[in-house]
Amino acid sequence: MQEYVEFGEQFIFFAMGIASILALAVFLERLLYFRKSLGKTNESFLSEVRTSLQEASEVNWKTEPNEESIYSRFVKFALRQLSLGRKGLDESLEGQILSEKLELEKRLPILNTLGNNAPFIGLLGTVLGVIKAFYGLGTLGSSGAEVVMRSISTALLATAAGLAVAIPVVMANNYFSRKAKVILQNLEILKTEFHSFLLNKTKG
Repeated sequence: MQEYVEFGEQFIFFAMGIASILALAVFLERLLYFRKSLGKTNESFLSEVRTSLQEASEVNWKTEPNEESIYSRFVKFALRQLSLGRKGLDESLEGQILSEKLELEKRLPILNTLGNNAPFIGLLGTVLGVIKAFYGLGTLGSSGAEVVMRSISTALLATAAGLAVAIPVVMANNYFSRKAKVILQNLEILKTEFHSFLLNKTKG
């Protein structure tokens, strides 16, 4: 039994290492993706497009956004769909927003899963370490106090490792979720502005 406990304890630390590497990879990938649609350049572009739509003038902009920006893709897509009429525009823009939502939330479930489960994995490592410590205490008696203390220290380290992985992962997941919500709200605003623009254009 002791061999299984030691193997389980080692496996816990190995799993925590893999989880931290995976979380870092997802964080960097999502950070690079979100940065394409964030920043002052994209905010200026968004503001210029909304102003043009509200004034019912020709939709153009002076600020050149990132070609891979969500706002840039959405505006260009909407301009191509204006000829579909109000109903067709509504359906096509709604579909585009859903498509962008899927891309924004891509891989975020990985961060959510790691953030929720890393503390429990660490706790499992602690339980295994305590089992090992008590087993050593029962086998070696008072002469094995040093071994027991080392086992308990390792057990507590597993919990610390779980929290060390979980806390930044949860923070990263919350950050990306908030940014995704803001971007999607801006897309909804753009959709409404394009509807008003088309309506005014039709009346004119």
